[in-house]
Amino acid sequence: MAKLERNNHTHLMDSRALRLRAAWLYYNRGLTQKDIAEHLGVSRSTVIRMLDEALKRAEVQIWINEQPGDCTALALRLEEMLGLDEAVVVPGEGNTDETARDVGAALGRFLSEVIADGHAVGVGWGRTLNASLQSFRPPRRENVQIVSLLGGIVETNAVINPIDYSWRLASQLDADCLLLLAPLIVDSAETKQRLIERCGLGKLFERAKNLDLAVISCGDFSPTGTSMSHNFISAEDHASLLETGAVCDTLCHFLDADGRDVSHPIQDRVMTVGLDAISQAKHIVLASGGRRRVPAIKATIKRTGCHTLVTDEAAARGLLGLD
Repeated sequence: MAKLERNNHTHLMDSRALRLRAAWLYYNRGLTQKDIAEHLGVSRSTVIRMLDEALKRAEVQIWINEQPGDCTALALRLEEMLGLDEAVVVPGEGNTDETARDVGAALGRFLSEVIADGHAVGVGWGRTLNASLQSFRPPRRENVQIVSLLGGIVETNAVINPIDYSWRLASQLDADCLLLLAPLIVDSAETKQRLIERCGLGKLFERAKNLDLAVISCGDFSPTGTSMSHNFISAEDHASLLETGAVCDTLCHFLDADGRDVSHPIQDRVMTVGLDAISQAKHIVLASGGRRRVPAIKATIKRTGCHTLVTDEAAARGLLGLD
């Protein structure tokens, strides 16, 4: 697993959430400044400055202020229970769009800090990832490459398009971009194989096996779920996927509660880099929130072994069994 490092130290001094995380680990957990630096991916001197800043701003007195401390405590418990490198938890519980906006904003700030020079970054799609663009303010980076992990949507009126998200992220980084220029779902497994082997997509699939960072989301696949894939597969396929036990859509891979691929013909027709390849990434970031997505988040973590989870309070409490 690649430990992510945060390099924009000036920005970190203004990051209240990160200062409180450092303070919580130092004052409540008793970790050393060196241990905290390794845990957060920053230098020891940065930890010292953050602790000092937290004291100056009265964020830390004898205790950590209660409201942000609640989410910090949830994040630390998630890290322990799920074996995560890091969890980022935003407060509250909103509707689908509000959750995507809030979790996406936290993801955008996180990615602004951790994408480094020379990184190959694979990205998925969805409302949450799309919302991350509003808070994505990266410093100048060199030799970054963005790799789209799944095909696009043909309809021009689609609100969210996987290819569009990849391109916009690459534009903000002034990075090279490998686009998976194919429909999201094709008519047969043979068509998919021909597109990869004969239409130049093989280079992208090979690059996706060696990513420094993979950024993905997941959707719930219940009868009333909000998975984006519901808009692009037939009602018959949706119903039959539910019958196979699908609870989760991750990069248009449909998983059961244990994180296993369900047996369904559509799995072979989706133009997406396989989750086996994603699982080989040096660091995997999963961004998804909402109480109803707890089974999907669990399944995706089991399937990919993700290292960082960005979520909301409702999902965190569900994952911890507190509700």
